[in-house]
This record gives sequence, structure tokens and C-alpha cells, in this order.
Amino acid sequence: MTAGRDSVLVLGEALIDLVPVPGEPETLRAQPGGAPANVAAGLARLGRPVSFAGALGGDSFARSIERRLAGAGVDLTLCAQSGLPTALAVADPGETGTGYHFHLQSTATFRFPDRAAEVGRFGAVYVGGLAAVVDPAAQAVASTAEAAARRSLLVVDPNVREDRTLDRGRSLALLRDLCELAHVVKASDEDLLRLWPDTAPDETCRRLAAGGRLVILTRGPHGATAHTPSGPPVSVPAVPVAVVNTIGAGDAFMAGTLAWLGTTGGWERMLSPDRAVSMLEFAAQVAASVVTQPGTEPSAPASV
Repeated sequence: MTAGRDSVLVLGEALIDLVPVPGEPETLRAQPGGAPANVAAGLARLGRPVSFAGALGGDSFARSIERRLAGAGVDLTLCAQSGLPTALAVADPGETGTGYHFHLQSTATFRFPDRAAEVGRFGAVYVGGLAAVVDPAAQAVASTAEAAARRSLLVVDPNVREDRTLDRGRSLALLRDLCELAHVVKASDEDLLRLWPDTAPDETCRRLAAGGRLVILTRGPHGATAHTPSGPPVSVPAVPVAVVNTIGAGDAFMAGTLAWLGTTGGWERMLSPDRAVSMLEFAAQVAASVVTQPGTEPSAPASV
């Protein structure tokens, strides 16, 4: 099994995105997705040892997910197995981003145990996304995150999703708790406005960073900002590219951030302004490699 202080444990969902085919609005293409699975695959493709601890079902969709993760180099030893079907997310692209309609109930995707006993063998632990708010996975995520906060580097991307099948109040409370527990938080401006609607995203970042966290705020085409526990915030612009697809861009940015932090020799979060800029530039290049093509597979920058 992939483990060691240079490796990452990713806990969460691997599901199938049903994405409209350009020019064929009645046709949906099935592609493996789920924010945690995207992050795990991205980390592996960027050369970071990573173990995915989600759950795979008993259908052909699950086999597609398994091929994708294993093909990228993700260790699946801690991935649970179930005969239930795979959860589906129907993508609804729009001018301001992509919305989703979920089919989550009675699926294998959210039936995995907590991995609190495992976290000490990994340098970093990533949680977030739907698994953090959908039962029975939510309890496993909370338990694992609490252990990771004590014994590892806990990284949280709330990746807030809203759907009629989700209890909005409970979901937001669970995600706020994870952000308060984390050592590193990566969130979009939309995420933070949903979680703390009465506070400007930058002010939320400053508050979270004041508690000793590294907080990274992404604004899509408007770039990204890092708030460190000490020192002023720093920002970088988005990489100018012709955008073909935005699905998975935030997950690629997260994978790039984690991959960069893992090469610094200690999973540090007390970054100088220059190092914070280097981290953001690397992550932005990784995200740009996704938005210029269909799919969610990132590639490492040739140079930054």
C-alpha cells in the first residue's frame, strides 16, 4: 500500500459525471468524477504517492472509475467494495459555471469506513466534497479528519454542492466544522459565500488564516490568493488559456497545491510570500492544463 510521510490519503467519493456532449444536447457522456477522486488521480499524475479511500460499486461504472484511478497510479488498497451501484452527477453547464443534479441514495459511493487508524502513516490527508455531507460517509469523514488534525496535515476543500437531496443547513455546518479543523483550506469564493454568507470571502480567509491555517481562495478566471498564518496575502492571475471545459479545474488546482506542498520537504504551511506565489503559480498551471481540454486529467507544468 502507498504510505509514508511524503504520501497523501484522499478520503471521499468517486462517482460518474454525466456531461452533455457539445453540439449534442440530448447526449450525455459518462466520465469518472467526484472531487476527491479527481484530486487523487491528479496527485498521482503529478508524481505524488497517493492512496484513495472511498468505495467502488458493483457495476460497469465502478470498473471505469477503478481503471481511471489505477491507471493514473493511485493506490486502491484502502478502497471499500460494494455490490451497490455507483452514484451519478448530472452536469448542467452554464455561463457562470457548472451545476449538478445528483443521484446518490442507495449507492456504493458513500459506504466506506473511517480511516482514523491509518492517518498517521500519511504526510497529508485530504477530505471534502459530497462524502463530507452524505450519510453514511459523513461520519467516516468527520472521524478521519479529527484524527488527521492531530497526527497529519489535514487539507480540506469544502467544494460546496447544493441539491434537493441534501440537507442544506446540516451540510453547511459539517463543512464549516471541517474548515475550522483543517491545517490547509482551499475554497472558491462561491464556497465561502455559501458557508459564511454574511462575510466577504477575503475576510473569511483572513479569519481562518489567523488560526494558524494556510488558506487558498480561488476565483476562477480572476486568479487565486493565498492567506498565510503570518505575512500579507499574495495573489496570482489565472493562466490565460482558451477554455474548453471547467469541470475538474478546482480539483486540479487542489492537486497542484498538494503536490507542490509535498515537495517542500515537510508539508509546510508557514510560507513566505515568495513561496506562496510559487505554490499558486504551480497550481494555476495545473488547473490550466484541465480547462484547455475535455475531461479532468491534469498534467504537470513544463515550467512555472
